[in-house]
Amino acid sequence: MSETTNSKNVRDDEIDLLDLFKRMGKSLDTMFKTLGRWFLVSIVFLFRNWLPLLLSIVLGVGASYLIKYTSASFYTSDLVLRTNTLPAADMISYINRLHTYCLEDNQSALQEAITLKPDQANNIIDINANWIIDKGRDGVPDLVDFRDSHNIYDTINIRMQDRLNIRVQIKVPQELNIVREGLIKFIDSDSLFSQHNRIRIRQNQELQSRISYDLLQLDSLQKIKYFEETQRMSQPGNGQMIFLQEQKTQLVYPEIQGLFERKQLLDADITLYKGIATVLSDFSIPTKRENGGMYYGKVLIPLFFVLTLIILIILRNRRKLKEVYNKY
Repeated sequence: MSETTNSKNVRDDEIDLLDLFKRMGKSLDTMFKTLGRWFLVSIVFLFRNWLPLLLSIVLGVGASYLIKYTSASFYTSDLVLRTNTLPAADMISYINRLHTYCLEDNQSALQEAITLKPDQANNIIDINANWIIDKGRDGVPDLVDFRDSHNIYDTINIRMQDRLNIRVQIKVPQELNIVREGLIKFIDSDSLFSQHNRIRIRQNQELQSRISYDLLQLDSLQKIKYFEETQRMSQPGNGQMIFLQEQKTQLVYPEIQGLFERKQLLDADITLYKGIATVLSDFSIPTKRENGGMYYGKVLIPLFFVLTLIILIILRNRRKLKEVYNKY
């Protein structure tokens, strides 16, 4: 009796499972048919209304160029800055104070920060500092993270800690040199940065003096005879000969070379990077304005197209919409 009941339950389970798969298959079939039908309806609808949709695109292009010729031009240029004293994170946070002034339209604070005249400060639209990304950790800069979307947990593609990118949007590109000088003065005016930089230079100079002293000491050792000739001593008695092996004296040339290379790096650091920050790549004067036709067209053309599409859908289905409105 129990065996019959168990077999019956198994058959019922199998039937339920088969029925479940059949229902899933019917649901998927219905879904794909519905999607296909909506796709065909959409294609037919677009073909039937190609003229107003085309006019919406033309209207979007026209509006984009109208705004282009009626609005003031602005230009974009980038500067790469090497931070010699502090990590790039501190420098980016410090420079982005200027970005906050631009967003708040605080012209007086911007003018005071980078020592500009009122008309020069009015020409600046934005100043923004961004991370430079090193792909593969090979020490070579590859791209700039303008959207600040880099994954900080990525251990292969990393943020470079010794340099950053500064992007400036300005109305008069000929004044970019003045902006660069103002940025350097803004960085040098920070007392904490200046103190760190003085400590760095003093420590490098002390280390440089110590390395010079060590080089002199090692150089004096080279005047000593490093390799002694093989000596054979014959001692009388019992007719025995004693042969002394050649002594192996450790060379100091590798140590001298290592210290000399380190001294050269310190010389370069003190001479080339004696400031808080150093400009690695200066602003270039752009010849093409940033807010061209496509700058506005990327927004206006899709906007006009979508609005026209919504209006056409409402007009085609106005009777159904009216019935729904009257019903509820």
